Amino acid sequence: MKKAIAIRGIIFDMDNTLLQSHIDFPAMKQAVARFLVQEGMLSREFAIDSHTTSTILAHVKEAGASDEVLAAALQIAEGFELQGMEGAGLEPGAQELLEKLQGTYTLALVTNNSYAAAIKALETTGIKERFDLIVGREQMDAMKPSPSGNLFVMRHFSGIAAENWMSVGDSWIDGQAAKEAGIPFISYGSGVPLMVEKGVNPAAQIDKLLSLLDYV
Repeated sequence: MKKAIAIRGIIFDMDNTLLQSHIDFPAMKQAVARFLVQEGMLSREFAIDSHTTSTILAHVKEAGASDEVLAAALQIAEGFELQGMEGAGLEPGAQELLEKLQGTYTLALVTNNSYAAAIKALETTGIKERFDLIVGREQMDAMKPSPSGNLFVMRHFSGIAAENWMSVGDSWIDGQAAKEAGIPFISYGSGVPLMVEKGVNPAAQIDKLLSLLDYV
């Protein structure tokens, strides 16, 4: 990815992109899946290993799960999220990167976590005020890999064209959400092989957050 197009806005993922949270994602997924099996919305043979909590919830919503069942499942997830935010730290370079970007670029954060869990973590780590907009799952029609959160940001800042946005995240669901929103995606960390397997081809890959400065 080159600087041929001027970037004006950056959408960040939160967990394992900016924050080193301690959310036990496998345990959260298992707990949500067990609940949905008990509710008769998920078969015991469902291949949860190839899914995330968000894609499992999207599956049962499509299958007709009631709002009450979905809300109860999300409450289970929120318990894991809030617990995992205890003692959360920042990824190396996160604070410095945000300091350099703030004021020059519009900064947004889009996370599948609940808004409450996200705000708690961002306040604890001292970076909440770096962002012009924070989007939790309550502001989305559907969680990532849906582009809903990214589209929410883009509607909010309607003066910035799609080609002037950039998305940064560590997971294939971040890349898929960016892809469907029509914005370039930069992968942080070592998740590119799975991304490619899922049909996501990042515009660039970085191992250090400060390397993002090479692309803005």
